[in-house]
Amino acid sequence: MGSPLIQIRGLSKIYRQGENELVALSRIDLDIAQDEFLAIMGPSGSGKSTLLHILAGIDQATHGRCTVQGTDLGQLSESELSRWRHRHVGFVFQTFNLIPVLTAYENVELPLLLTGLSARERRTHVEAALALVGLADRMNHFPRQLSGGQEQRVAIARAIVPDPTLVVADEPTGNLDAQSATEALTLMQTLNVKAGKTVILVTHDPKAAAYAQRIVHLEKGQLLCERSDSAPAKPEQN
Repeated sequence: MGSPLIQIRGLSKIYRQGENELVALSRIDLDIAQDEFLAIMGPSGSGKSTLLHILAGIDQATHGRCTVQGTDLGQLSESELSRWRHRHVGFVFQTFNLIPVLTAYENVELPLLLTGLSARERRTHVEAALALVGLADRMNHFPRQLSGGQEQRVAIARAIVPDPTLVVADEPTGNLDAQSATEALTLMQTLNVKAGKTVILVTHDPKAAAYAQRIVHLEKGQLLCERSDSAPAKPEQN
């Protein structure tokens, strides 16, 4: 692993409703290295998704700093954050968020429509992304014609097609059966190891977290501990 891609210092997030305050994160310090596969674990309400949203530029901290490649996200305006997300972050979520009236190809192409790429260049990128997730033969299928696992792989292809700096995944296996979950996690591990992508996974499932190189734990908004694995999990061989 290289030098830190993400540096988080004294990060707190407080939600306010009237006179009531909910502390989602409290004084988090965390470094995430370039090319790292990090899992963030914790029970429901621990703040793990909030932390993911802040480092991905979806939300902003109340206090503290989150710096990605030297850019302090807290100093960006909403429009600047939007441009930054589009350039640097690929999102994978529990719900696949595919558009049902578009084919797999068209769903994956969506992030590229905001770029200056030609139709031929977009096709090259989309076909490469779908091939990487093993769905080159399903590009003209609609989401309803795909299994849940295949839909999630289309979502992963859509996340990586713009060649983002980091891939963030929020409970990506929550709606998948065991085999499809293994395929999705193995794919993210491959993106990390072979494509050099920084991957950040939020999960409550220890089996999913075991695919990461490092695991950090959140409890009631506080970072408790971390574990580093020299040999991340590998799928069982038949």
